[in-house]
Amino acid sequence: MSEVDNIKKGKVPFGQKVAFGLGMLANQMFPAALGIFMVVLVQDLGFPGWMWGIIFFLPRVFDSITDPIMGFISDNTRSKWGRRRQYVFAGGLIMGVAYVIMWQLYRDSGLDYNFTYFLLWSFVFYLGLTIFSVPYVAMGYEMSDDFHERTSIMATAQWIGQWAWVIAPWFWVVMYDTAWFPDADTAVRTLAIWVAIPCAILAIIPAIFIRSESTLDDDSLTPLNLKNIGGSLAEIWDGFKEAFKIEPFRRMCISTFFIFNSFNTVASFSFFIIVYYLFNGDAGAAWLWPTLFGSVGALITTFAVIPTVAWMSKKMGKKNAFMLSQSISVVGYIMLWFLFIPGKPYMFLFALPFFSFGIGSLFTIMMSMTADICDLDELNSGKRREGIFGAIYWWMVKLGFAFAGGLTGAILSFVGFDPEAYNPESMTGLRLFFSGVPIFGTMVALFIMRNYDLTEERANEIRVAINSKKE
Repeated sequence: MSEVDNIKKGKVPFGQKVAFGLGMLANQMFPAALGIFMVVLVQDLGFPGWMWGIIFFLPRVFDSITDPIMGFISDNTRSKWGRRRQYVFAGGLIMGVAYVIMWQLYRDSGLDYNFTYFLLWSFVFYLGLTIFSVPYVAMGYEMSDDFHERTSIMATAQWIGQWAWVIAPWFWVVMYDTAWFPDADTAVRTLAIWVAIPCAILAIIPAIFIRSESTLDDDSLTPLNLKNIGGSLAEIWDGFKEAFKIEPFRRMCISTFFIFNSFNTVASFSFFIIVYYLFNGDAGAAWLWPTLFGSVGALITTFAVIPTVAWMSKKMGKKNAFMLSQSISVVGYIMLWFLFIPGKPYMFLFALPFFSFGIGSLFTIMMSMTADICDLDELNSGKRREGIFGAIYWWMVKLGFAFAGGLTGAILSFVGFDPEAYNPESMTGLRLFFSGVPIFGTMVALFIMRNYDLTEERANEIRVAINSKKE
């Protein structure tokens, strides 16, 4: 038996994959529900656009700063519970408590009070999200050293996590149905509890059930004292520079930036296209179709895209699976241009299986690739830095998400779309951007990833070299 065969020992029990995946459901349900609930701030509580912009932007900037610091802390924690579990547990509880308190908003409290209250508790929530998510993602990277098993872990987690996007769109129906709640702000006060308690429980499951080795006596870790943590910013910056010197990782980050954020730039346009283009601005006539666009797409991703991508990755390699799945998504965006047909809203459903390959495959493959990058970094640096690499990768995602939010408003202004004074001519421009921006972003990503060279063979060679160094 060869050395390469000997390293393929990283099989993970299915129960461990499910435990990790339940954490992913919490990790995705909190922001999925948040995106739905945020509409209430403007629609029902009267927040002007500048307040909404600050609430959207500042906590995410704070989040992008704390992520790499948390990655450094997580990578260097000495504990009998390992490097990650205690943070996942604490972060899950902080997220749940902050989420409930954050949404206890009352109209009688006044606009300024509600704005300040929500903004401050948003910082607490995003701090909890950082404490949870950075170690949690890193935990997934280090669960296995097998090239294909890593994809299986991430596919299982993404399959479970996708249920957040199946469920969340239905909150629209509940929030604005007077049979459930008298008004939407009352609805979110209650729905926040329904979301937070189950999700906090799901978030701490990986901390309880996923195995980890004690790092109490690991002398290779940097001691976590005030001096070192205070001086860690320089090491974090060095980690950023070292990470981006690794060409495959750089290609991954830039490709994700273009795909994910071109998608998010136009994601909200589907609601306007369905209501105003398919139903001439009659939201009542549009009924469940905007909800079905998101929910059916998520169901297709859950039951078809993620299993298919995992199979493709095993058969043809991660890079080829990425290239093919993203090419399929381009076909889907082209189909949506032709299948948004007034009077026949059901036609767009035929494009969703193709459209869903874009985001549905992205994180399944990219998170698996990041685990391979961590091996390459260990070979070069002698350190295991899953936390730092995970934080850098998701920092790119969050930075682009903020950028996408600003670009969304710019496009709406450019095409002249105004729900209060609807001009049908603006819809042509909106539909062009809806299909064109993701196609452009995906094509750029495909061009960047064409020379990605961290293959299965190379990954196995890296593991052999790492094991040889340890011996």
